[in-house]
Amino acid sequence: MTATLRVCALYPELMNIYADRGNIAVLRARCEWRGLGFELAASSLGEDVDPGAHDLFYIGGGQDRDQIAVAEDMQATKRDAMHQAAARGAVVLAVCGGYQLLGESYTLGDRELPGIGLVDLRTVRGEGERLIGNCAIEADLGTGPRVIAGFENHGGRTHLGPGEQPLGRVLRGHGNNGADGFEGVRRDNVIGTYLHGPLLPKNAWLADRLTELALGVELEPLDDTLEDAAHGSARRAAGV
Repeated sequence: MTATLRVCALYPELMNIYADRGNIAVLRARCEWRGLGFELAASSLGEDVDPGAHDLFYIGGGQDRDQIAVAEDMQATKRDAMHQAAARGAVVLAVCGGYQLLGESYTLGDRELPGIGLVDLRTVRGEGERLIGNCAIEADLGTGPRVIAGFENHGGRTHLGPGEQPLGRVLRGHGNNGADGFEGVRRDNVIGTYLHGPLLPKNAWLADRLTELALGVELEPLDDTLEDAAHGSARRAAGV
């Protein structure tokens, strides 16, 4: 029986400011090229989510007004389900604004947005300049150290709690807060990162690894000549 990757996009019409739908397109294409099934569902404002119906949950980044609405809705309609999904090993990939909402809170001036508490992190909108530019990190998702390259553009400074592990070590760029040398977060199959541009077209190996984690399989390699060239270009842009 052919395996099927079941993906749920959270708030796709709101949290897509950086063409984040490109990440879904890459997951779909690489499944189809291998003869794997692919199913895409969505859950937005006011909609519940079934924690057992999806292998991978994805949320991208959005503007402040959209992120405020999403933060409040996630707390009201999806928090418990996302905890249940993560507990059973589903992959959660959150990029930029979505990453900030994985934690305990995101402070915007006098307003504190609630996070869903999948990981222990807090984000505060910094008073200094935004952290912008090409970025590359070294990460290990269970197959040895690999480079993830992308673009970051965030005013928030994210700080991980003492028990959390970053997704990777910054090689070039700012990372979570421009100070501690770390980027993103990873707790089991819950992954958050500021890197976009979008993320997976620049790092096809990461798309495959997320699929492997979600399905519990080992994928056969593809001819990734073009994908490797895109990855190399993103690395060079970051100076790595």
